[in-house]
Amino acid sequence: MATEKKIAVAGATGRLGAHTVEVLRERGHELVPISRSTGVDVITGEGLGAALEGVQVIIDAATGPSPDEAAAIEFFSNAAGNLQRAGAERGVEEILAVSIIGTDHFHTGYYAGKVAHERVHRDGPVPTRILRASQFHEFVAELVIWGTQGDVSYVAEMRTQLVAARSVAEALADLVDGADGAPRGNPMSEVAGPREERLAEVAKLLVAKRGEGLEIREGEAPDDPEGLWPAGALLPGPIAKLAGPTFEGWLNA
Repeated sequence: MATEKKIAVAGATGRLGAHTVEVLRERGHELVPISRSTGVDVITGEGLGAALEGVQVIIDAATGPSPDEAAAIEFFSNAAGNLQRAGAERGVEEILAVSIIGTDHFHTGYYAGKVAHERVHRDGPVPTRILRASQFHEFVAELVIWGTQGDVSYVAEMRTQLVAARSVAEALADLVDGADGAPRGNPMSEVAGPREERLAEVAKLLVAKRGEGLEIREGEAPDDPEGLWPAGALLPGPIAKLAGPTFEGWLNA
């Protein structure tokens, strides 16, 4: 049985953070949720030091509010830097930071923010392990909305291995508990869904399930000028843990 730890989760009210708090509590850990709604701001640092008192592990699942490259770099650099500084001051033993599979292939957009995020954590005083995850099942609905023009939704030509946010939370908990099967101290892990899927195909499943009359069309993505998404840059490597349902299984559940 894993030893109970006091764990702070940054981004505790977000899509991944809420699942992470729930899973870790189910496993018997003491949780400190970190978000603006709990009076703690990872960007300004307000309330951060007090929140980390006695904490052994920080999980950094905070997400930036903007896909803009400059805004993403600023957000993730500041958040990681503040967590590292405050964590070191309070004697935090380890940080687990969540990133995106394939992020190191990209040099622009939101991915550039995640590259900065990883770099600040790796260079910080608190030892950090990084869990890179595939795109979440929950993200498909947002992409359909963003691409909708009238009766058509234009989605990017993307190969991915979609994963449920709950499965990523469970992978984080396994890292905390040492139950991931990886050598202790391995600085990089990946988690992805059970099989490769195309964004356009899962988007069609979503609108059909909802009974919406949207037509899904696949096209080039302005955020991927080099064509890395259809080339498979977002697919997991051989070290990845494959977990959770397919998108169709998740949707039907």
